[in-house]
Amino acid sequence: MNESLLGALRRAVGEPHVLTGDDCAPFLTDWRKVVTGRAAAVVRPGTTGQVRDVVRACLEHGTPIVPQGGNTGQVAGATPDQSGRAIVLQLGRMNRIRAIDAENDTLVAEAGCVLQAVQEAARAAGRLFPLSLGAEGTCLIGGNLATNAGGTQVLRYGNARELTLGLEVVTAEGEVWNGLRALRKDNTGYDLRDLYIGSEGTLGVITAATLKLFPLPAAQRTAFAATASIEQAVALLARARSMLGAELTGFELMSAVALELVPKHFPDQRLPLPAAPWFVLLETSDAEGESRASERFDALLSAALEAGEINDAAVAQTMAQSKAFWHLRESITLAVAAEGKCAKHDISIPTSRMAAFVTTTDRLLQERFAGVRSATFGHLGDGNLHYNILQPKGQDARSFAATQQDLSLLVHDRVRDHGGSISAEQGIGGLRTADLQRYEDPVKIALLRRIKQALDPRGLMNPGKVLPWQTMP
Repeated sequence: MNESLLGALRRAVGEPHVLTGDDCAPFLTDWRKVVTGRAAAVVRPGTTGQVRDVVRACLEHGTPIVPQGGNTGQVAGATPDQSGRAIVLQLGRMNRIRAIDAENDTLVAEAGCVLQAVQEAARAAGRLFPLSLGAEGTCLIGGNLATNAGGTQVLRYGNARELTLGLEVVTAEGEVWNGLRALRKDNTGYDLRDLYIGSEGTLGVITAATLKLFPLPAAQRTAFAATASIEQAVALLARARSMLGAELTGFELMSAVALELVPKHFPDQRLPLPAAPWFVLLETSDAEGESRASERFDALLSAALEAGEINDAAVAQTMAQSKAFWHLRESITLAVAAEGKCAKHDISIPTSRMAAFVTTTDRLLQERFAGVRSATFGHLGDGNLHYNILQPKGQDARSFAATQQDLSLLVHDRVRDHGGSISAEQGIGGLRTADLQRYEDPVKIALLRRIKQALDPRGLMNPGKVLPWQTMP
C-alpha cells in the first residue's frame, strides 16, 4: 500500500483503526460467502470528521472506497473487488444515538448503530422505530439506508426511505452535507435525501440520519395460519386490509418447502401447525387496547376460516409465542443457507399477479431443471418474494452452480413478464449489475450513469456496484 496514503489514514482515524494484511480478512467476504475481495486497508472512523478526512485522503491518492456497515447484505454490495486497490470504510465505530425528540417523534442515529439498538432506544423513550429485519441484531443503520431496506413492517410503515427525515452525508468530494433536519415538510429543491438512500454507497457515505418514530401500540395480535394456495393467501390479505385497515402491520407468506427447512436445521424450533402447502404469518397493532384488538383479530380469522381462505390458525397467547412465530419466519434465510446451494431472487410482483407468477415459474423450472425445489417466502403484503431455488436432492453443488445463470434468467424473464422488479429490497450490489442492465429501461440506466458522474466524477465510491464497470466515469 502507498505509504503516503497509509500515513494519512492513520493520522485521520488513529493507527489502531487502520487494519492491513491478515487483519483485513473478516471484512473482505460477503455474508453469503459468494464473493471474497482484497483491500489495501480496512479503515474504521469514529466521527463524521474522520470520514471526511479519509475520503479526502483517498481522493488525493485516487484510491477507491467501499463503505461497509454490518456486512449482512445479500448482493455483495459492501465487498471490495480483487484488485486490492480499494480501502474498506468500516463504519461500526460510529454508533451513537445523538438525540431523541419524543415530542417530534424523531431520533438521530449514526450510521454504525445496530438496528436493534435503535429500536431499543426508541422503546426506552416510549416510541416505536418499526424497521424490522431478520438481521436486526447485526445490521447497521447506514447499511439499511444505503440499500433502502424493507423488512416485515413495510406494509404499514414503508421502507427505510419512508422512515427517514434527514441525512448527514460525506460526499464523494470530501464535503459534509448536514441535512439532519427533523422536518416532515421541506420543499427546498431536489430531494437529496431520497437520492442517497438506496444508492449503496456509490454516491457518498451516509454518516447519520434523522429517523421517524411512532407511538407504541397498545396491543398486538399475531397468528400463524395454514392455507391451500397463494390465491387463498391473497384473498386473506384483501380481507385483512378491508377489516383491519392500517392496523395490519405484517403479512408474511411461506411455502411448506421453505418453512420445513427451519426445524430440519434448527431442531429446537417447532412448527405450530400441521403440514400445509402454504403458511401465512400475520400481525396487527391496535392503538386502543387488548379487548378491541382481540375482537377484531378473532373476527378476521373466523371470517377467513368460513370463506376457506385458511384451513387452520394458531394465535399467539403470549409475547413469547409471538416472538417464536416470528423467529420461525426469520430463521428461513439461515435454514436455506444450511440446506446447500441456492439461487436467490429478491423480487417484487403486483400482488394480483403473484399466484400466476409462482405457478408458471415453478412449472417452467421443473421442465428445464428437474428436481429443483422452490423455497419461496417473503412479504406478501408489499409484493416482495424471496424466490429461492434449491439444488435438487442428490445433485452436487458444482453441477447446480453451472445451471444458476440460466435458471435466474428464466426467473427474471418471468418477473419482467408479470410487471415486476428483479430487486425488491436487497439492492443491486455487485451481483446484479448485469441484471439491472438487462431488465431496466435504457433511459433509466443513462440517467443513473449521469447522476453517478455528477456526484462521483472520479468514480471512487464503491466502484463496480449498482452500475457495472463499463459504465463508470
